[in-house]
Amino acid sequence: MDDDQVLSVGIDLGTSTTQLILSRLTVKNFASAFSVPRINISKKEVIFQSDIIFTPLKSSTQIDSQAIEQFVSEQYKKAQINKEDIQMGAVIITGETARKDNSSAVTNALSGYAGDFVVATAGPDLESIIAGKGAGTNIVSKKHRQNIVNMDIGGGTSNLGLFSSNDVLSTACFDIGGRLIKITPNEHKITYISPKIKKLIDNLNLDITEGAVTDEKQLAPIIECLTHVLENSVGLGEPSPYFEFFVTNHPLNLDNRIDGVTFSGGVADCLDERLPKDIFRYGDIGLLLGNSIRHSLIFQKMIVYPSVETIRATVVGAGSHTIDVTGSTIAYTENVLPIRNLPILKIPKQYEDLDSEKLSAKILEMLDWYKVQNELNNVALAFNGQKSPSFKSVQQYAQAIVKGTKVLVDKNYPLIVMVHEDMAKALGHSLFTLLPSHYPFVCIDSVKVENGDYIDIGEPIAGGEVLPVIVKTLIFG
Repeated sequence: MDDDQVLSVGIDLGTSTTQLILSRLTVKNFASAFSVPRINISKKEVIFQSDIIFTPLKSSTQIDSQAIEQFVSEQYKKAQINKEDIQMGAVIITGETARKDNSSAVTNALSGYAGDFVVATAGPDLESIIAGKGAGTNIVSKKHRQNIVNMDIGGGTSNLGLFSSNDVLSTACFDIGGRLIKITPNEHKITYISPKIKKLIDNLNLDITEGAVTDEKQLAPIIECLTHVLENSVGLGEPSPYFEFFVTNHPLNLDNRIDGVTFSGGVADCLDERLPKDIFRYGDIGLLLGNSIRHSLIFQKMIVYPSVETIRATVVGAGSHTIDVTGSTIAYTENVLPIRNLPILKIPKQYEDLDSEKLSAKILEMLDWYKVQNELNNVALAFNGQKSPSFKSVQQYAQAIVKGTKVLVDKNYPLIVMVHEDMAKALGHSLFTLLPSHYPFVCIDSVKVENGDYIDIGEPIAGGEVLPVIVKTLIFG
């Protein structure tokens, strides 16, 4: 097979900003002439980076989908690209924007701007994973053989993801960001204060109100409090009385060791040792917050590694496709396939050594990463597995999976399980005996996936002995 080139787009709709990038991907078949196709990306070239605009809103609860569609159209013209030329891509809706009433309408409005679109409305945990991979934290972790946490500090939230190589050990989110207070650059007049900051102002007895003029000194107690909570978030400093107050969903599991930190998000571009003359030039407190973090215990007590990307970390360049064929050891029920665009939940290898009860609890806990507005859609569960598992081991995996995914089974979602090692047939048989009668499931092996990936599984071929699988890996730029 000759090399092929594919044009892809990635669009990120965040709390504060909206942006896109266009990438040219070279797709190559790495398999020999006598084996099944293994198609991977051999080269990625970012050919266009858009302007970065503030995410347009009609109101506090409505995204301006028409303005976003117009922005995307204008950027295509700037890049001299026709939307018909785009073959695939991804749109990620994150932060506060994912909680707006009409976020699904926005994805529908953009669906005509790419051929094969992966669409993800990312809750805070999934955003932590995407931002961390975009910042290259998983690569840093693998290179240094350390547990590295990425702190993605944006306009409305700070998303934390703790990586051990490609495994995600824990995630967290805090209502801390650079645009919790909006201030006019020239007059230094406050135009917006977020609800939580208003409560903090009351508790601290500060004279700060919308419409008033402010300065660095007056805002210092707020900035200090936010920085203190971020220090606590990675296990540093005396406990803040406001820590729980600023938690969006849950803090990091600090039972895991943290060896170093990376930063991404808009505030990561503000980590300067000295403040510029116009501290409100971005119309918010981002520069003050970034400067405070730069002088915090995080920089004093931890190794801070450079990120691949900062403000563009969550922009997804493309949904790249790795085509695999899984056969020989598969198990599945009738009428469950095909499935498309199912997100992967990869269980860290170190958790697989836990007993059945503890592993099921970890599965249940990690499923929460995929909740958006408290709603959980279906996910595919991925494990490393064992090379030559005993019958007892296979049973333990099956028991943990069935118990841990009860929330999915109760919704009657098909159970999709993937293992890297060659054990899907035996595991599938064990799942069959533990699941409700005639319950739909698919269990496949020998397919490599990571958190943040999406899969398509096609209808059976070769007399039902083979399932075609497409792994869509989000390429960050």
